Amino acid sequence: MRARTRSVVSSAPSRPSGVRLWLRRRRGLLRPAGLGLLGLGAVGAAVLGVMALDPTGRVAGVWDGAAELAAASGLQVKEVVVEGMHHTPPELVREALGVRRGDPILGFDPQFAREQLEQIAWVGNAHVARQLPGTIRVKLEERQPFAIWQREGKFSVIDREGKVVATENIGAFGRLPLIVGAGADRAAAPMVDALRGAPEVQERVHALVRVSERRWNLRLRNGADVLLPEGQEVAAIARLAELQAKQALMDRPLLAIDLRLPDKLVLRLPPGQAPAEGPPGQKAQGGTRSGRG
Repeated sequence: MRARTRSVVSSAPSRPSGVRLWLRRRRGLLRPAGLGLLGLGAVGAAVLGVMALDPTGRVAGVWDGAAELAAASGLQVKEVVVEGMHHTPPELVREALGVRRGDPILGFDPQFAREQLEQIAWVGNAHVARQLPGTIRVKLEERQPFAIWQREGKFSVIDREGKVVATENIGAFGRLPLIVGAGADRAAAPMVDALRGAPEVQERVHALVRVSERRWNLRLRNGADVLLPEGQEVAAIARLAELQAKQALMDRPLLAIDLRLPDKLVLRLPPGQAPAEGPPGQKAQGGTRSGRG
């Protein structure tokens, strides 16, 4: 990993400050020879002194010098500990941290590293801290994979809020619900929850299909479609579960089950199939006639 450094741009050369000269004269005293704590104290005092004496923005260069001096006294990065990394690619974490073993630990910026980590799609929140003398500790709070979203022939893994967290290795998430269509990413959570509450329906559903970004169809594993009413999806799924328990409706060879009308059940049959007897209010349609969603 490359270390992040801070630089100072100045229009004209300036003379070394008294603090910098003082640090240079005492560099030998701060080398690891049992005086590590003395070196840390001197560095801290130097940085505080420079910040008090030079508020014009030229602190960064002296801070880098102090960080290097501290590294000479033993304050180097020796270990990076990362917790909570399950789906986040390790190479992206290394790139975001931008630090490697042996770098001055005081030259590492935890706040900047946190901001970089949170740019990674899988990372919801990151906590980064220095632990002297030589440890950087990182804790990641990852976004949880919630569903696979298909749109225009492309597949993505999304979290519950609809944020895309992965577009590769989709097969590793094959057990997640499949949602299809524009707008499905943002609206899927209540539908997935409703299906989880009706396992006899969920186990027969292949995909949840968003229609015109306003309502849902259920594509069953046998190829039939269940048309759900806009805004009444939970009640319709409960009704479908009841019909399945009483009539094994979803196991019949049907083209579609239309639940959009609250007082009617419309079944679309394959061509040539005779309507079966059903409860009052059930209407069977032959052929492949389709209506608007």
